[in-house]
Amino acid sequence: MVDEIKIQENTDREDINIVTISDLPSDGAKWYVVHTYSGHENKVATTLKQRVASLGFMDRVFKVLIPTQKKIVVSEGKKREVDEHILPGYVVILMKLSDEVWHLVRSTRGVTGFVGVGTSPTPLPESEIRILMKFMRMEAPKFEARYSVGDGVKIIDGPWKDFMGKVDEVNEEQGRVKVLVSVFERETPMELEFGQVVAL
Repeated sequence: MVDEIKIQENTDREDINIVTISDLPSDGAKWYVVHTYSGHENKVATTLKQRVASLGFMDRVFKVLIPTQKKIVVSEGKKREVDEHILPGYVVILMKLSDEVWHLVRSTRGVTGFVGVGTSPTPLPESEIRILMKFMRMEAPKFEARYSVGDGVKIIDGPWKDFMGKVDEVNEEQGRVKVLVSVFERETPMELEFGQVVAL
């Protein structure tokens, strides 16, 4: 019970992508994984919140967790931060499962089913919810490049600005790329940050 309360308190932090449906006590509620159409996770959470309120299920459906993580995307030499879905096509719902609640969630537009063994939904253990939320809160954003090994790039920043090269290695963890640049008719490897190159 203590773990459950701790988890629920932590989910209210703003760095977690969670939709609070009801603030009523959620004693006995468990987290269930629901499959959705990919790209419809936020719409499902919003629609479910409206349906729960209008049909009077506020005492049985409490929160929808949309597993995302901050990531830096480098596109055309510019960095921008995005919330990337960790589990595309899935949301996690805190609820007290019953036939009526199952039907309410299952009939929500965009939902394709519950994750579970056989035909019955299986609740996620508290330990897995804790791990998922810890992963979502990781401080250092991950990088994502819009190019891959072999792609032609142009260097747009630094001493080699305006040189053309070919991507030899991509390191998404560090946000760096190794580019082979032709200098004096020799291919010279250069370590650059994602923001210093743009794909041709």
